[in-house]
Amino acid sequence: MCREEAAELSSLKSQLQDLEVPLFAVVKENLGKELDCFKKYFTGKVYLDQQRNFYGPQERWMLFSVFLRVGLWRNLWRAYRKGFGGNLRGEGLVLGGVFVIGPGDQGILLEHREKEFGDKVNMLAVLRTARQMKDALAR
Repeated sequence: MCREEAAELSSLKSQLQDLEVPLFAVVKENLGKELDCFKKYFTGKVYLDQQRNFYGPQERWMLFSVFLRVGLWRNLWRAYRKGFGGNLRGEGLVLGGVFVIGPGDQGILLEHREKEFGDKVNMLAVLRTARQMKDALAR
């Protein structure tokens, strides 16, 4: 499901470039050709963080009970219908997130942490935050 969100974020790339906001992804592992496959969906720069420093002092995990959550199945079905497949290789229980980080002292301006797999960030919120960041820098 991260491929679905990567593709949606990539669809904003030209708008983000107009606002001078770069698009980056941080992934935790590269098994086989998995990273190359991810790059087909994500048009920004991709960083590999095998030590998981970016994932914070406390990683957020979903336990196997996640399979009992209706939201997960809904998200899987949505991604499948849109043609986003995946695989079951690697460690897949760490939750991800999306951050809009401003330059200098601005810090994190938007923080979306998955509550369950496939819980995507609101793309309009990403654009709105990027515009606000650009406006704040212009002042």
